[in-house]
Parts: sequence; C-alpha cells; structure tokens
Amino acid sequence: MASEADDGVRQLRRARIAIAAVFCVHGTVTGNFATRLPWIQDHTGVSTGLLGLALAFPAIGSSLMMPLSGAITHRFGARRALRGLLALWTLALALPALAPNLYTLCAALFVFGATSGMSDVAMNALGVETENRLSRSIMSGLHGMWSAGALLGSAGGALAAHLDVDARVHHLVAAAVLTALGALVCGGVLDLRSAPDETPPPRFARPPRSALVIGLVAFCAVFAEGASLDWSAVYLRDTMDASAGLAAASTTAFTLTMAVARIAGDKVVDRFGAVRTVRCGGVLATVGGLAVVLAPEPAVAMGGFALIGLGVAVVVPLAFAAAGRSGPHPSQAIAGVATITYTSGLIAPSTIGGIADLTSLVVSFGLVTLLALGLVAGAEVLRTGVRARTGGGRAAKAAPVRSTDAAQ
Repeated sequence: MASEADDGVRQLRRARIAIAAVFCVHGTVTGNFATRLPWIQDHTGVSTGLLGLALAFPAIGSSLMMPLSGAITHRFGARRALRGLLALWTLALALPALAPNLYTLCAALFVFGATSGMSDVAMNALGVETENRLSRSIMSGLHGMWSAGALLGSAGGALAAHLDVDARVHHLVAAAVLTALGALVCGGVLDLRSAPDETPPPRFARPPRSALVIGLVAFCAVFAEGASLDWSAVYLRDTMDASAGLAAASTTAFTLTMAVARIAGDKVVDRFGAVRTVRCGGVLATVGGLAVVLAPEPAVAMGGFALIGLGVAVVVPLAFAAAGRSGPHPSQAIAGVATITYTSGLIAPSTIGGIADLTSLVVSFGLVTLLALGLVAGAEVLRTGVRARTGGGRAAKAAPVRSTDAAQ
C-alpha cells in the first residue's frame, strides 16, 4: 500500500512538471510572435491602424473556438487532445509571417488565436485536475511558467530581430522546435478519459452562470493588467515627462513583477486561501492605481504600476481554478472564463485610449483603480476554487486515481 502511494506521489510530481512545461511552451510561442510584429507589418505593408484591426482577429478566433476544447477532450482524452491542440498552436506560429497582405494576415491571426484559445483551455483544465490531486495550489505557478516562457520567447525573438533574420525563417524554425518540445512534454501529463456513459459536453454552449460570475472578477484583473502593460510607458512619458528609457523600464518592471508574483503565488494561496489572497491583491492593486493617478513624480508612478501587477497577478489562475471546480464540465466553465478574460484584454487598451482622448490618461487610470477595487468586493466568488484539504500525508495526495484514467 505504501509503495502504491509512493508511485502515486511520483506520478503526480511528474505530471506537475509536465503541465508546467506545457505552459512554458505555450507562452514561448506568444513571445516569439510579439517580437516580430514590426517585421510582419513591414512585410504586409499595412498601416499601424490596419495592424491594430488585424490584431483583433486572434481574440475573435479564440472566443469563437475555445468552447470546442471540451468536446475534443471528451472524445480523445485529455493527453491526446492537449498534444494535438498544442501542436496546432505551435505550428500556427509560422502563419502570420507568411501572410503577404492584410486579408491573409487577418486569416492567419484568426487561426493563430483559435489554436491558442483551444490549447489554453485544455492545458488549464489539466492544470486544475493536477492541482486537485496534489491538494495544494499550483495554478499560479503554472501561469508564472507561461510568463517565463513568454520572456524566453521574447528574448529569442529579439535576438533574431537583432541579427536581421527573416521572420519567416525564424518562425518556421521556432514552430518546428516548439512542436517537438510540446509533443515530448505532453507525454507526462495526466491521461484522463471520460467514462463510457458520460454525456459529452456540447460543442458550442453558453458558459454556466457560475463561470460568468467568476469571469467578471477575472475581467477586472485582466483589464488592469492589459491597461498597465500597454499604457504604463506612455503614461510615464506623457503625464510624468519621464525619459523614453525610464518609461520603457516601467513596462519591463511590470512584466517581471507579474511573473515573479505568479511563480511565488501558490505558497501564498496555500497559506491564506484564494479569497483572502485576492482581497489583499485587490487592496494592493487599488493602492497602486491611486499611486499612479496621484503620483507627483515618475518613481511613485512606477511603484504604483508594480503594485498593480503584484495585486492582479494571481487572480486569473485562481479564476481558472474556481471555474474548473464550479460544475460537471470543467472545460466548458474554463472556456467561459477564458472568453471573458480574452475580451477584457482586447478592449482594455482601446478603452484606456478612448477615455484618454476624451479626458486624460489620469482619468483612464482612475477607471483601472475602480476595477481593482472590484477585486476586493468580488473575491468571495473564488471560494469555489479552494479545495478542501483531505488531510496530510503522502497517501492522501496519492489517493485520487480514477478508473477513467488511462494506464500511465
């Protein structure tokens, strides 16, 4: 019996490492793509405005296709579904750089977003199940690994751009390497299969109400994240008269704060629980928003942006975890929350810019501050994501192995 428990613990540890590697691979694709956008713009000959229009298509593709992930997982099993969807995502990295004009670029970005969203849902659903079996929080760390992957991809893309490597070559090579890595690491994730008599989830369905409520909390966090990421440098330059270098450093500091907070966030969640963690994070983000709005000098504003990043970092991972435990179809609920977060990330930058055009960036970040305060008020809905601990000991952690799991 003890040997069985030891095997279960080792199996879960391998599964945790594998799903963390999946998140890292997924993020690396995003980092590689983002750094070569200037090359893609020059290659297609589109204006900045038209490029902005084209960049709406990944979110459109994600929102439309994410609900399919649950049906695919039900049919093929979690491991095969994730391996296939992740491969589609890594291979899709090659498409935008191959597009010769605006129309083909929009089509490529739609596929890029669709494959991203479906693989995103599949890996988050597996992450939630792995967390359940370990009986401790890992979702924040998994999203931290995604951020680390994005930073790695950005570094590789920056090097390729510096060496003036054709983005078509760069992305084809990166797609091939990441596809191979993705297939390799997917071999270690939990291989969950639906029971023979289990009703398959609908291919397209309205997200459950529980997911919508949880998604509203995630919406506040992602809006604050997207606004700060895209506008912090502009805010320091235009509002605080900061130098270009200092303004850029603010964005880098914000990104690093998010990554570090997510990697360290699991210990905080295990110690204080999801609700208290998000409430405290909401307070930090609100204080950070006030510091940005009231800042007398650039250093204070930079500190405010860092606090916003620290405060919102773990909200989305915890929202996915809560959604995955809120009903009988985790993938469907996670897809609902993911759709809301993608929508928030899509509209945040343009909303901030629109308000700034009518008033000022200071007023825009007043809205960000109010949404950060919403995290304090809405944290309670994430209580679903706090799994009751079943007692200490290694056997307790190794116990949950269902008959629907395939042989490892």
